[in-house]
Amino acid sequence: MNIGFIGLGLMGRPMAINIARGNHTLHIWARRAASLEPFAQFGAHAHVSAAEVAKHADIVFTCVADTPDVEAVCLGAGGIVESGKRGLVVSDSSTIAPAAARRIGAKLKEHGMAFLDAPVSGGEVGAINATLSFMVGGEETAFEKAKPFYELMGKSVTLVGASGAGQVTKACNQTVVAMTMLAVAEALTFAKKSGVDGAKVREALLGGFANSKILDHHGKKMLERNWKPGFKAWMQQKDLRIVLQSAHDLGLAMPGAAVASQLFNAMVGSGMGEEDNMAVIKLIENLAGIKE
Repeated sequence: MNIGFIGLGLMGRPMAINIARGNHTLHIWARRAASLEPFAQFGAHAHVSAAEVAKHADIVFTCVADTPDVEAVCLGAGGIVESGKRGLVVSDSSTIAPAAARRIGAKLKEHGMAFLDAPVSGGEVGAINATLSFMVGGEETAFEKAKPFYELMGKSVTLVGASGAGQVTKACNQTVVAMTMLAVAEALTFAKKSGVDGAKVREALLGGFANSKILDHHGKKMLERNWKPGFKAWMQQKDLRIVLQSAHDLGLAMPGAAVASQLFNAMVGSGMGEEDNMAVIKLIENLAGIKE
């Protein structure tokens, strides 16, 4: 089958590679030519626009930075809408507002195409190891067509509901992730300020109800002072902005998410936007008067 993939960054590149390893014909486009180079070994066809990818594909996957980028590759000049055939399935794994996903889906439907909002959780490690979790919104027939390819990229695939439901689920995910990241950062800072070995504290907490993937994976990296980005702080900031804007539209109070958003705003504003979101512990330590 001819598969299109648009957006070959931190997450998109390994996702597309895992599709290519499934022996499918891959059609790709990215803004930076260097992003296309790793795909030569898979015989992928590089194109000059998203429209050219859509012309050759039965399904197109996209994974770009933010709402304007999704709108551009789907609906803009040189976008999918220009040449995608009727019946084309477009699956977007970017993190955008639920309302934006519904709007893009409605526009593509006018041209006979189906849109799935299919954001992921698992970070760069999950993308590389094909262990991502897909949370999908859209029509079931389109989902069933895309599902075998999600399974090449991830280990958990859930059709949550209608258009926009995938992005609602991702907003829930990012709320839990951000607040748990801060909880782990605060706990390890509390241990450090108290003169207790953070590694031993983490080991003890992993055996009880405080256990979580974030305490396990990110807590370890915090202790190792390993800031290599798997999910950058500016991305976390952007996702929390989506959460709070969507909550505002619903008239919903989310005080925990609001506090988390302010701390990630401060992190980005202090020049740490390109570091992993777990580096927020440095901000917490600074507030506690702890210097590296």
